[in-house]
Amino acid sequence: MAPVARVVVDVSLPHLDRVFDYAIPDTLADQVVVGSRVRVRFSGRLVDAFVVDLADSSEHRLQPIQRVITTYPVLTPEVHSLCRAVADRYAGTLPDVIRAAVPPRHARAETSVLAAPSDAQVPDPRAPSSAWATYVGGEALARRIGEGDTGLRAVLACAPGGSAQPADDWPSLLADLAALGARHHGVVIVVPDARDLSRVDAALTAALGTGRHAVLSADLGPQRRYAEFLRVLTGRVRIVLGTRAAAFAPVPDVGLLIVWDDGDESLSEPHAPGWHAREVLALRSNLSGAALVSAGFTRSCETQLWIDTRWAAAVSPRRDVLRRVAPRVHADDSAQDAGPARLPHRAWDIAKKAVVDGPVLVQVARRGYVPALACQDCRAPARCLACSGPLSLGATGAAPSCRWCATATPGWRCASCGSGRLRAVTVGSRRTAEELGRAFPGIPVVTSGGDRVVERVPDEPALIVATPGAEPVADQGYCAVLLLDARLHLSRVALRAGEETARRWFGAAALARPAAPVVVAADAAVPAVQALIRWDPGWLAQRELAERTVLGMPPAVRAATLTGTATAVHEASGRLPASARTHGPLEVAPRVGAVARPDEVRLLVTVPRGGGDDLASALHAVAATRSARKDPEALAIAVDPLDWGSD
Repeated sequence: MAPVARVVVDVSLPHLDRVFDYAIPDTLADQVVVGSRVRVRFSGRLVDAFVVDLADSSEHRLQPIQRVITTYPVLTPEVHSLCRAVADRYAGTLPDVIRAAVPPRHARAETSVLAAPSDAQVPDPRAPSSAWATYVGGEALARRIGEGDTGLRAVLACAPGGSAQPADDWPSLLADLAALGARHHGVVIVVPDARDLSRVDAALTAALGTGRHAVLSADLGPQRRYAEFLRVLTGRVRIVLGTRAAAFAPVPDVGLLIVWDDGDESLSEPHAPGWHAREVLALRSNLSGAALVSAGFTRSCETQLWIDTRWAAAVSPRRDVLRRVAPRVHADDSAQDAGPARLPHRAWDIAKKAVVDGPVLVQVARRGYVPALACQDCRAPARCLACSGPLSLGATGAAPSCRWCATATPGWRCASCGSGRLRAVTVGSRRTAEELGRAFPGIPVVTSGGDRVVERVPDEPALIVATPGAEPVADQGYCAVLLLDARLHLSRVALRAGEETARRWFGAAALARPAAPVVVAADAAVPAVQALIRWDPGWLAQRELAERTVLGMPPAVRAATLTGTATAVHEASGRLPASARTHGPLEVAPRVGAVARPDEVRLLVTVPRGGGDDLASALHAVAATRSARKDPEALAIAVDPLDWGSD
């Protein structure tokens, strides 16, 4: 037996991001294997570690492994290589990535799973769904996956149609691909949130039967999550479905990777090093040779770049099919001539006619009552006199109060023009529901958003007021969809404002019945509206990517941000690669409710796409140097952040 174990300790300090040697005591020699979780003494305290290699000797005096936590190898070589690649790409540390890939051990779950039979459940042979014939390239995609071909990458734009065609909706299409691919290889499906997880879970169960796939999500709780992880690890199932961390799922012989709605910010890890599930799956596809399918109603600029560089092929609905099933989109920017309940007159007329036949969806930008206020005369934001925070209104008749310090301001006057009249910058879902209830007497009004998300609504007359991402699925599709607050969506100061607006609009409009009316409260000349009218997300993605390429913005380039004190940022900027271009440093505006730091600045860094590895390596070296000397100056490093350059 090898006497030395090379381990990765669970310590996030960048200068300790390497392998350490430990002696294997004779009493543990039969238990220590590559991939097992052990307990070691490190820097005077006991910490967890993962064994990544075994050796016959070492150049150092070694401390012994204290004990073995899991004798079963929970960190496979394939997942270890993937975690290392992700850490290197994002200038992070390997332990931070492994922590997301391997859930904490649960002894009861481990005992129950490892004692059960371990035969893999292979799906029965099946023909591809007939729905693939409605896509350009769809039949070829399904056929190649069904034949076990792992040499393909595709960007799938799903057709709309609400729930009127349940056999052809997007969860069923993903389930069909998974069932075809699992005949030959392991399959990983990653979705943004619990609502998408529930829909795809139901589709997989309907297609394959109960217990033929595993679900990985933090919402499951420690015991069930670890049990599902072990079912995947031990090959008891070939298909795993989960949220962003499922991108690391240890599926044996993985051959198909699927991600749904890759533009959703929920797929971006909020903790260091800030990886994105789409990029993790792309790295995994390169490392393992597995096929990759990115699906959604829209395309992100990143997947459009895949198509433009021929790294992936586009699969889209046939135009004759879209003419039949796509909603009929109307643009109406007559906000100054709005009808009852702040609806433009066209939206009001359509809703009045449609609600007789079934549910009507009303998408608003925010939940709550009135999130923010401005001066009615000069449109200047209404600010608190005590802390300069934004003012908002609660219930009807209440005085405006500060969203930061909760101070009431009953006698507010505008500091710019002296007016005492207020207007809502945007109206929240509760206020909208209240107004709709008065405008449509006798019609039920349901709100969905925040911590009160409705999953489904029956095919009955009702007005459904929902925030983006919280729209319920209607059993037979919505009779009409109204998209409000377009100006608020489009006026966001963020790189992805237009892309995110289109993603929200397409996602809501796709819930409508075939050929049902959709009203968007925006000018028809807005590119996102034009794309929605024609139901052509590919055109919009091409346009957005072309503009970013001209401006030298991600994803046409690789990017990073350095945020911290001016001294720390200046020092770090001196260690960037020669190909790097810098913008700034810029002052960082405090977030809502955060304490202002006048000394904090941000430097924006870009390099050509081919220089991404050099940039990440240089930034990791910066972090390691600062960590080793315990630098007191704060510095946050983010590689390819979700919304580059915005607060």
